[in-house]
Amino acid sequence: MPRWLLFVPLMSALVVSSELKGEETLPPNLATREFGHDWPTFLGPTGDGKSQETGLDFDWPDDEPPIVWQTPIGVGYSGPSISRGRLFHFDRHGDEDHLICRNAETGEPLWTARYPTSYEDILGYNNGPRCSPVVDGARVYTFSEEGVLRCAAVVDGKLLWEVDTSKEFDVVKNFFGVGSTPLVFGDLLIVHVGGSPPNDLEDVYDAAGPLRGNGTGVVAFDKFQGKVVWKCADELASYASPVIAEIDGRPWCFVFARGGLVALDPRTGEIDFQYPWRAKMFNSVNASTPVVVGNEVFISETYGPGSSLLRVRPGEYDIVWKDDVRKRQKAMQLHWNTAIYHEGYLYGSSGRHTNGAETRCIEWSTGTVKWSQDFFGRCSLLYADGHLISLAENGTIQILKVNPEKYDLVKSYLLEDADGEELLKPYAWTAPVLARGLLYLRGEDRMVCLELKKNPEQSP
Repeated sequence: MPRWLLFVPLMSALVVSSELKGEETLPPNLATREFGHDWPTFLGPTGDGKSQETGLDFDWPDDEPPIVWQTPIGVGYSGPSISRGRLFHFDRHGDEDHLICRNAETGEPLWTARYPTSYEDILGYNNGPRCSPVVDGARVYTFSEEGVLRCAAVVDGKLLWEVDTSKEFDVVKNFFGVGSTPLVFGDLLIVHVGGSPPNDLEDVYDAAGPLRGNGTGVVAFDKFQGKVVWKCADELASYASPVIAEIDGRPWCFVFARGGLVALDPRTGEIDFQYPWRAKMFNSVNASTPVVVGNEVFISETYGPGSSLLRVRPGEYDIVWKDDVRKRQKAMQLHWNTAIYHEGYLYGSSGRHTNGAETRCIEWSTGTVKWSQDFFGRCSLLYADGHLISLAENGTIQILKVNPEKYDLVKSYLLEDADGEELLKPYAWTAPVLARGLLYLRGEDRMVCLELKKNPEQSP
């Protein structure tokens, strides 16, 4: 745990009853695998898509994929989250969103919480949830495609509180609904809301021009009761998720909003700076979560300006490098995937469309492209044990050695069932998840769990 979490000041607005404090008792641990770690939220326990697990096996036989379990799932793009032997996934079934809890090791369903929904995507993409569940001790949080923020009990799915952020903060319906996963910080739940002044607009197209914010670009809620603690920024929502980092002994929160990067103090909501970064075209979005290394922050988008690296300090920033907006070639143009940093280099999927997307490695400090490789369209990456696990949008899995000198392919795999049908059907836009030696992959209508531990019956 970062040391600054131990010194988060008490805020007068954050009042928690003794009854709710008692809720901090952890639920029973269902995990039988003692090695590795959980993956309780989007991009994992460290918020960067990197696993600390070792002793993994990537030498899969071609005819016997190490499938542990698989299950049909509902509609949506959200990834699973794993905590204490429980897996949570958030999908749409008909006119309901289902928060489903399963045994993470067997796939056995434990309970289902059902919530009504009537969301329809403006541009014809699927109508399910986009945000991953966030597990924090005895609670699990969901943020629906319509902007309803909910807190449920881990053990049985009982609803503890909910806030309709779209109604509460006058959020104008975005291009693809709501897609920024909330973030737990101490006793706060930090949410990229992006509200506007009171209006009767149906969606962003109905606005017929730029929309104004109302100071609720980022909102921090009391995670126990759902009450607003602070709010800040006249920014509208994007599809990138907030990230927390410690820089020179102080906590920072970075939110890549629709108009650019917002850097703030997560304890108070005080803004350090805002850095404009957005394509000129109206229907562009920022969707890639910032990458923080030391006191530097990397952001990237795919509709125009490309990427930039900033060096930050309280109240200010310096531009280390940025793509030239006048030039067609960019260092990196991340769409909805988040780049993986490792030992001075960034690895990501660069490109807006299926055709023309490349897996790419760039030097962190300069943006220099080290290598690019055509793949099966866009992909998401996960780092584990010296390798990159890549899930392409067509369902192909590739294992790469982390190598800044070349595209170092170890294995390429397309999972199929006994009848030769693809298990991970397009579009597989959900980032891979790794918890306690088990790899979880999501396609259009199915989730598959693979064994990566060499000797799963043994602890490290």
